[in-house]
Amino acid sequence: MDNCTFPRYSDNDIVVHIRNCLLTGSEAKSFSKSDLFPKSKPEVLQMIFMRALQSVYGIRLEHFYMMPVTFETAYPQIFEGFLPIGNLFIKMESLFPICRVHDFQVADVISPKAKKIARFLSGILNFLFFRDSRREVYLEIQSTYKSAMEKVQRLQMTIQQAALKLEKLDTIPTDQQAEFKELSQDIQELEHKLNQEYQQKTNALREANQQKRIEIAEKTQHLNELKLAICNLKEEQEQLKSKITESPEELMNCKERLMETLQKIKKEKQEVIKKYEAYRDLVEILPPCQLEIQLYQKKMQTQGANVDKLCSILAEIRTLEDQIESSKSEFASAETEKMSLKRLITAKRNKLSIAEIKMKKIHEDTEQRKQAITEYCSQFQEKRGAVCEKLTATCAEIKQFKSAIQQLNDNVAEKKSKSQVVLLFSFDSRSLLGRKEKQGWQMSYGELSNF
Repeated sequence: MDNCTFPRYSDNDIVVHIRNCLLTGSEAKSFSKSDLFPKSKPEVLQMIFMRALQSVYGIRLEHFYMMPVTFETAYPQIFEGFLPIGNLFIKMESLFPICRVHDFQVADVISPKAKKIARFLSGILNFLFFRDSRREVYLEIQSTYKSAMEKVQRLQMTIQQAALKLEKLDTIPTDQQAEFKELSQDIQELEHKLNQEYQQKTNALREANQQKRIEIAEKTQHLNELKLAICNLKEEQEQLKSKITESPEELMNCKERLMETLQKIKKEKQEVIKKYEAYRDLVEILPPCQLEIQLYQKKMQTQGANVDKLCSILAEIRTLEDQIESSKSEFASAETEKMSLKRLITAKRNKLSIAEIKMKKIHEDTEQRKQAITEYCSQFQEKRGAVCEKLTATCAEIKQFKSAIQQLNDNVAEKKSKSQVVLLFSFDSRSLLGRKEKQGWQMSYGELSNF
């Protein structure tokens, strides 16, 4: 658990955040750093845990002193002193996995340690800060959703009002319906007549234009042919100039031919100009017909004004529809953001579940290792007991050998003392005998024995 997924706060930061986030009033004033660090007080820690549960789950103080309904005992008075700690442990055991803490125990409530308490409190504070930030984001999304819904309602009201206005404009009063029908029929008849006359005149003009265009194309082709002929004649003239001989009569004949061709071209050009002027005169005859057309156009313009009004109303409706679509797009974007947040939450929950599974596997591995170690210790203790029994047996044997050795030593000492006495006696007897021999004393064997 040293590699936490939440920041580890310092002691001073933990104290400041607890005062600002959890405690209020006299509790915040009386709370100090010495209550937690270096030796934490269980009462103060239990109070902080209770305030955290109140802020997260809304649990009241009365709930900590209540016996669970599912728990049946004949003597509930026995559990009165332990009920608050037990209920606090159960509630905190459900809160700490959410805070990314998985090694909470009852000993942490009864006899807490400073390092573990710092990690527990930093996890709780990190969860509270995360909850506040997510709450702000959710409230912003909720406010945007409400504003979008209000806009949608307003736009729907405006659309209904615009539809009512369109119905009013489309509906014709009963008094004017007959006149409107007559006018509409007259207008349709006039439009039909004008369209027929216009089509007839346009068809005639198109046919005349086509004929004139055909004639002009033929004339242009002929002119182009003449231009080509003139170019060819000029080239021949230049070639002939280079090949001038002393015959001026031939030159005069060529010049006359060229002059005749130029005169023909000029005549044809004049004829084309005359035809063009006649065609222009025909086109100038059109204005009297155009006056009638203008009258009909004025009537059509009045209808066009009504159509423009309808178009403006339709444009307003389209703008309103665009606003509705924009609001819908905003609403859709808000929903996409909401879905993205939900996906992030689900991903984080999946990560939490994966981490919990890993932690469970680690706990299972540690428990298996503990069981293996306990089995090894039990086997070692059994072996140790057998060795101790052997040692006690050897110690008893050693004591027996020692007692036997002491007895032997005692026997040897007694024998040594007896031998020493005998030796002393023998030595003294020899010394006395020598003296008596010197002095001439004669002693019997009985006396020596008495001596």
